[in-house]
Amino acid sequence: MADKLLTEAQNPSTEWIDQQSIPTILQWMNNEDATVASAVKNELPHISKAIEQIVERLQNGGRLFYIGAGTSGRLGILDASECPPTFNVSKSLVQGIIAGGAYALTNAVENVEDNRTQAVKDIQHYDLTEKDVLVGIAASGKTPYVIAALQYAQQQGIYTISLSCNKNSEISQFANTCIEVETGPEVIAGSTRLKAGTAQKMVLNMLTTATMIKLNKVYSNIMIDVQATNEKLRRRALFTLKRFTQVDEVTGRALLEQTNYNIRIAIVMYDAKASVEQATEALKQQQGKIEEAIQLLRGGTE
Repeated sequence: MADKLLTEAQNPSTEWIDQQSIPTILQWMNNEDATVASAVKNELPHISKAIEQIVERLQNGGRLFYIGAGTSGRLGILDASECPPTFNVSKSLVQGIIAGGAYALTNAVENVEDNRTQAVKDIQHYDLTEKDVLVGIAASGKTPYVIAALQYAQQQGIYTISLSCNKNSEISQFANTCIEVETGPEVIAGSTRLKAGTAQKMVLNMLTTATMIKLNKVYSNIMIDVQATNEKLRRRALFTLKRFTQVDEVTGRALLEQTNYNIRIAIVMYDAKASVEQATEALKQQQGKIEEAIQLLRGGTE
């Protein structure tokens, strides 16, 4: 029952918020938001397990899918859509599915979250295999659309992960790894786009960011593969190249232009005094690892 879900309960700390001043409303909201990070922290072991499974499958040619309805679906699509420009990966590597399709991204289509049959059809459209991972997202933990998708995926041998904001969630029954971030009652009852949405966004950030780090898409703590599609990003690429090498600005720009602003290749070219072709091949042999590629080109010596 909805009234037994903490995410749907009335919050005693914000009772009569409608009668408060704007500064007080904001303070109460901020107080509640401050509890989210701790709730996520409690689930770090489960989040870590989920990431390990995602990394393993993506390293072997798999894909990561999110599925949800309403806010949960939109957050999944948001996270998926940010991976290509941030980490320069294929759009197919991380994908989001939302109940109601593209129309539901900007419009409320509340009835579609109960459509179990459509959930299965939506999953089948993407031809998921045992190499892939499906993350079902539902703040309540009981959205029929998400449950049906996870249940079908499990039957097909696909690794499933659930992300909810209530303990002992129904969707957890259909997940190989369940993440239950207990965020408690919202500032205003029923609006799970607030604390629950924030918690979901934080977890999704962790899932893809930690995965991309382990897939060698980050060098030190910098997004080394960002797509330099505008002048701001081209300046950032040059700054990053200078951060890791002793290159001057003119030479740095020339290297980046030769590599189509591939910072990874430019670093190897500069440090190993290599051509584009040599640097590219060395990186390929070393699975994109910069230091190893440089050592390879130097004959294994400094």
